Amino acid sequence: MRILALDDERTALNILSRAIAEAVPDAELLCFSTVTEALKAMGEENAPLDVAFLDIEMPGMTGLELAHLIKTHAPMVNIVFVTGYSQYALEALSVRPSGYIMKPVDAEQIRVEIKNLRHPPSRTVADKRIRAQCFGDFELFVDGKAVPFSRAKSKELLAFLIDRRGASCTTAKIADALWEDGVYDRARQKLLSTICIDMQKSLKQVGAEQIVLKTNNLLAINPEAFDCDYYRALSGDVASINRFMGEYMAAYSWAEFTTGALTTKFSAMTDE
Repeated sequence: MRILALDDERTALNILSRAIAEAVPDAELLCFSTVTEALKAMGEENAPLDVAFLDIEMPGMTGLELAHLIKTHAPMVNIVFVTGYSQYALEALSVRPSGYIMKPVDAEQIRVEIKNLRHPPSRTVADKRIRAQCFGDFELFVDGKAVPFSRAKSKELLAFLIDRRGASCTTAKIADALWEDGVYDRARQKLLSTICIDMQKSLKQVGAEQIVLKTNNLLAINPEAFDCDYYRALSGDVASINRFMGEYMAAYSWAEFTTGALTTKFSAMTDE
C-alpha cells in the first residue's frame, strides 16, 4: 500500500507520519511538507497512490485544491483530510473523500480510516516483495508481512549487514558490533555461526535468502535484492528523507553513528 502524507507544519507531519507508520507498518509512506514536493513525487513515480492524508490549510494550494487535482488524474485514490478545523467538513464532501480526521492524529484514527477506505486497494505490497524498514525500529517485510526471527541476534545481524550497504564483513567485525565486549574466543565464534545459520534459515523460510551473500568467512547484503528506506534516502529520494525522524534502527547501539550521520546530512539539505 502506498500512502501520501502532506502537512506544511513539520511537527504535525511528524505526528501524522508516526501514526501512519504505527497503524500500517508495511506501507510505503511518502511524506512531504510542501505541495510542490508532493506533486513532483507523484509525477515521477510510476506506481499509483492508494491513500493521501492531506492537511487542508496550506500556503499556495490548499489540501482541498490538491485533492481535486489528484482525483482528476486518479479517481480511485482515497483522500483523507487531516485538519484542526471542523468548518471545512462540508466543503470537503465535494471531493468525495474517504475520511476526515481532526488533529492531533493518532494511530487508532489511522487504523479506522484504513479499515474503511472508500476504494480498498487491490495491491498490498510494494514493487519489490522484500522491504527493509530502517527508520525507527528495524523490520524486514516480505509480501507485506514482518519476517519472524527465532533469535534477536539473528535479526540484529541482518540489520548490521544492511547498515553496511553491501560491504563484506568478517565474522570478527560482526561479533564486535553485536556484542561490543571485545570477546571473540572459540565459544563466541561458535555462537555467531549458529546465529548466521538461524538468520539464513529465517530468510529461506520466506523466500528471501538471496538478500545475503556469503563467501568463506565473509558476509554481505545484496542491496539490489530488496527495497529499503535508508538506501532510498541516501539516493536523494525526498519522500524517504522526509520519513527520517531522527531514529534509525533504534534498538541497536552500533547504529548510533549512522543516526548521527543521517541527522547531519539531512539537516544540511533542509537548510539549503
